[in-house]
Amino acid sequence: MPVDQSRRSLLFGRKPAVKTAPIFRPPWAIEQFTEQCTRCGECLSACPSQIIVAGDGGFPEIDFSRGECTFCGECRDACQPKALSLIAEMAWAQHIEIASDCMAQQGVDCRVCGEMCDAKAIHFQLSLGRVAQPIIESDLCTGCGACVAPCPSAAIKMVQRQAQTMEA
Repeated sequence: MPVDQSRRSLLFGRKPAVKTAPIFRPPWAIEQFTEQCTRCGECLSACPSQIIVAGDGGFPEIDFSRGECTFCGECRDACQPKALSLIAEMAWAQHIEIASDCMAQQGVDCRVCGEMCDAKAIHFQLSLGRVAQPIIESDLCTGCGACVAPCPSAAIKMVQRQAQTMEA
């Protein structure tokens, strides 16, 4: 029988490892973001969606529970130290995943995420004997987060895209 490491840690007085949620920086964050960012807060003030918040250590983070990113570029334009810059290849490398607590996966007809997705990255597949199930077209997902806050079961999470590997 496998040993439950969290229980073993508790018995020996060690704190169990805590999984931390990934941090999502504002769009166009350069690779050396934390070295370049002065934590001035100008990007927070410039964001019309108000989704940029002061995170750990005062560094800007995206809070998708507050809304979506429209990729307007106002945060990038307001960034004087150029920690947000067009030298970054793309706005960001993230997309959504839908967890098993999705209402549609629980048999309840819900299509809120698909209705909120302007990029049409979420569509629903009909199947006999069950409600339509969400399908994510990750190539179309911009990572804007429009579907995150409206989800009634909070089943949609933003995740970092994995680096593509070339097959030999």
